[in-house]
Amino acid sequence: MTGRELAVVRAGALTTVQDLGRPGHAHLGVPRSGALDPDTVRLVNRLLGDDEDRAVLETTLTGCAVRPRCAVTVVVGGAPCAVTVDGRPAAWGAPVRVGPGQLLDVGAAVRGLRSYVGFGGGIAVEPVLGSRSTDLLSGLGPAPLADGAVLPLGTDPAVRGRVDAPPWPGPADELVLRVRLGPRDRWFTPDALRALSTRAWRVSAASNRIGLRTEGPALERAVAGELPSEGMPLGAVQVPPDGRPVVFLADHPTTGGYPVVAVVREEDLARAAQAVPGTAVRFAPYC
Repeated sequence: MTGRELAVVRAGALTTVQDLGRPGHAHLGVPRSGALDPDTVRLVNRLLGDDEDRAVLETTLTGCAVRPRCAVTVVVGGAPCAVTVDGRPAAWGAPVRVGPGQLLDVGAAVRGLRSYVGFGGGIAVEPVLGSRSTDLLSGLGPAPLADGAVLPLGTDPAVRGRVDAPPWPGPADELVLRVRLGPRDRWFTPDALRALSTRAWRVSAASNRIGLRTEGPALERAVAGELPSEGMPLGAVQVPPDGRPVVFLADHPTTGGYPVVAVVREEDLARAAQAVPGTAVRFAPYC
């Protein structure tokens, strides 16, 4: 066990390799992808002394377990969870040394939805279009983790960053997303636009890396018919025929034919990454 790699012992519900994504390819029909909570990825890598765009593991709800085949420093951040090394409790949110052959177990999220597991040197799978991210919509990048898979690791940095009190944000009890109306807000009635800024929805269990789906009041259309397909930005609040808003996340399609009533401020989307099903969602228009 001398190689710089790790073996997957327990893949979890959905664990993927993610970095800061592959922006700039929407004209080719390729989404940005990347971590749904990029600020956490940056902080994890900072604690490791690594470049902020090193690839990490993004877990969903149930965590994962891996066995490095070399000594490596690990940081687990994002959704709080139990962390153990060979069954012994280890620190969450701080660097932990894991020896060759030891089992690193990242437990289920106790709050929030997605935890991020960074390794010194990063996950060194082959990049595609400049990113190592798994894109569930297009299929680019490595496949989601499976039990028994082996992933390569990069060179562990010799110097660690010093952060005395990492600013880990806690998952919010209510998700408030700031939005700018348009480009198709005129396709909705005044009552629908009033509801968008005053009513609450809930995060649907059907949400995924492509979009945060909501349950709650339907937004009434003022204009019948459908649009020709047009470009869809990150954070677009698209309204399908059932009238319940869908917020497009990292793996969203680059085009779509349902009207977009508003666009979420990009800085707010990381909070959407940690919103579990049933979380209240409100949209707050801003200028």
